[in-house]
Amino acid sequence: MPTSFIKKHPVGELRPSQLILSYGVGAIVDLPHMSTLIMGIDDWDTYKSEEIIEPRLLEAIQSVMGPQVKRLLTPSAAEKTGKTPQYIGVPVAAFPRWMVCPSCRLLASIDDGYFELQANDFHPDRTSYRHINCPKGKKPMVVPSRFLIACEAGHLDDFPWHHFIHGARPCKSALYMTERGVSGEASDIIIECRTCGQRRPMSQALADNTEDEKNYIPTCSGRSPHLRRYAKKKCGSQAKTTLLSASNTWFPLGYTSLSLPEGEDPLAELIEHNWSILQAASSIELLKTFMLIPQIQQQLGSYSPETIWQGIERKQQQSSDAIVRPRDLKLPEWRILIDPANAPHTDDFEIMPAETPAGYEQVIQQVVLVERLREVMALTGFTRIESLSDFAEEEELPKDHIMQLSRRSPEWLPATEVRGEGIFIQFREEAIRDWLNRLAIQEHNGTFFEAHKRWREARNMPDSAANYPNIRYVLLHSFAHALIRQLTLHCGYAAASIRERIYSQDADDEGGPMAGILLYTAASDSEGTLGGLVSQGKEMGYHIGGVLDDMEYCASDPLCAEHVTLEDNTLHGAACHACMFIPETSCEKGNRYLDRSVIINTVERDNLAFFKKITENRKEDNAW
Repeated sequence: MPTSFIKKHPVGELRPSQLILSYGVGAIVDLPHMSTLIMGIDDWDTYKSEEIIEPRLLEAIQSVMGPQVKRLLTPSAAEKTGKTPQYIGVPVAAFPRWMVCPSCRLLASIDDGYFELQANDFHPDRTSYRHINCPKGKKPMVVPSRFLIACEAGHLDDFPWHHFIHGARPCKSALYMTERGVSGEASDIIIECRTCGQRRPMSQALADNTEDEKNYIPTCSGRSPHLRRYAKKKCGSQAKTTLLSASNTWFPLGYTSLSLPEGEDPLAELIEHNWSILQAASSIELLKTFMLIPQIQQQLGSYSPETIWQGIERKQQQSSDAIVRPRDLKLPEWRILIDPANAPHTDDFEIMPAETPAGYEQVIQQVVLVERLREVMALTGFTRIESLSDFAEEEELPKDHIMQLSRRSPEWLPATEVRGEGIFIQFREEAIRDWLNRLAIQEHNGTFFEAHKRWREARNMPDSAANYPNIRYVLLHSFAHALIRQLTLHCGYAAASIRERIYSQDADDEGGPMAGILLYTAASDSEGTLGGLVSQGKEMGYHIGGVLDDMEYCASDPLCAEHVTLEDNTLHGAACHACMFIPETSCEKGNRYLDRSVIINTVERDNLAFFKKITENRKEDNAW
């Protein structure tokens, strides 16, 4: 779908899932010949949007953002009508607005009149800005400036070029960006005013040393370009000069939920499927009118209006009985996954038990093959400079660091649904409990806890001890990463196509203990449902053996095995890119709370391994 339009001109395309995970509201999209910013949902046209029905997820969002959020909508798809292309899609604006002419090196804003938009409705990838009166070329295509300023409060703005060169003086002459050599380093990039002769290297804007008078520290302007406004109060955060392509200019915040069957009642399933229409039925008389809709008549025509009305009342009563919080989303999923024999089967959810891997019965309760699942993701906000979702519960994030998606409290949120397959592994609670009772594990848990507190203190998070996932989570999380890396060698999916969902909870917590992992694919097309992951779940014993073999040694050993979380203020132990890290879009915690020494003995530690006895037995069986 076209990402959208500058003055109704198409400029590119993105998949719906990309508009939630990678290029959501407030994110910068780097297109072939220009750079654009996704605008706030106030500017979105929802004419072609479809509503996604996922009550549990919507209720969890309402518990955090307020009851005014009524719907989850897909990004509007684009279409062409008539001979002249007319588009409906996601709106964007050119950003940054300062651009550079590659021929004469003029550095100016598109508002200054030097550059003109040359649109191509039939080839959107060719849309670009051109320097119409360039003295050294015939309307050359200009490129965006690659320097911006951003702050931790979520504000973003063009780099203050005139203030960088002239300070508080009112000189507004044209600026030029020249480069010495071809290295592209900041020290070789010179910004100059050829009228007054002032010039400075860009290295002075990127330096961290604030005590040096030569270095330039920009002040945050409080601008939110995706909302077309500036902050009402002066922003107290320190702005940072960043690059256009920097990955820390946008981090999404959102919620994810798996669609679960409501039960064996077929009427309840049909009401759930058509809830976007039936929720507006305020009386049985109005319901009878809705029954004339072809979709409702086809699916519910065999039921009387009175029976359907009773089902609607039951659903409304269930929705009002309990408040669903984001932290509560996993418990219903856990309860269904651990009972595959009694789990209802629907078009979006189907599971079946598999054989427990031979030799691992003492630690693994069961393996469940998830042949069909549906995942719904909703975008609720975003941050800049630092990703907050990696170390805090979503509903407890500092509000002053979260940038909103709209100027007013949103009544709907952008969301996407994807379908896939997966493998669920439930660990034996007795084995987990015995492992947790080891003295060495308790000491190691203390090490992670101290690292957790230091991490939060360094980011000025309130209550540094809050939201610590504990060593149980570290074990399950580390095993999930190791298994993903193992499965990618055999299942046909790339590591970025497999995601994890960790079910970790102590016995003292509400709902009882949880110890399991769900590895699943989720793609917007048929790629996520090819069956490769489910087929590998039938050979789980082979793959667990591969995990134990691969995790014992790392290409970065002994440095990797010797790593301790407290030494460099990190949140991982014996883990690195060579052995445990996976793409961060696949990980719940941004590659944190990992340690392969809790899975198997390493060259540094031999008293933490959960699979220690099994590994010793495997080595004896394989001995000559």
